[in-house]
Amino acid sequence: MTRMNKHLLFLFLFAIAASGCYSFKGISIPPDVTTFYVPVFEIRALNAPPSIGQQFSERLKDKIRNESRLVWNEEEPDVEFTGNIADFKVNPVAPQPGETVAINRLEIVVTVNFINHKDEKKNWKNNFTYFSDFGTDQNLLDVQEGLILVIYEQLVEDIFNKAFTDW
Repeated sequence: MTRMNKHLLFLFLFAIAASGCYSFKGISIPPDVTTFYVPVFEIRALNAPPSIGQQFSERLKDKIRNESRLVWNEEEPDVEFTGNIADFKVNPVAPQPGETVAINRLEIVVTVNFINHKDEKKNWKNNFTYFSDFGTDQNLLDVQEGLILVIYEQLVEDIFNKAFTDW
């Protein structure tokens, strides 16, 4: 075996060994935490669609179900995610000459209370914010559903990471 082949073999074996050592998910859920609960998030934001709280809650539940070993339980869960849709607003973000705007931004703010019934030191309350831009040539009602889905994806990811990883 040539020196070059030995180096390649070493790198290959190292890569295989290292791939099992680190998870990009980095989920850190104590073994005694087995259940979760997410009620419907209240809507406190003016002008928010009436179904936004229910949709957000379902997205968060799906994320937890699909990416952790936790099981849904309404009665005596180990961890709970409660909260509200605190803000839902559209702002102009790209002003142009002549008092016109090229881009609008839909921003959603969610307030989340994370309650860990197994370890109260891990409880927290945070606001999570995310946005998505759309052109002024587009009607918000026409693009709103798609924008909300994009925003929810990032908000849910941020909440999940705050609760279950050390990021």
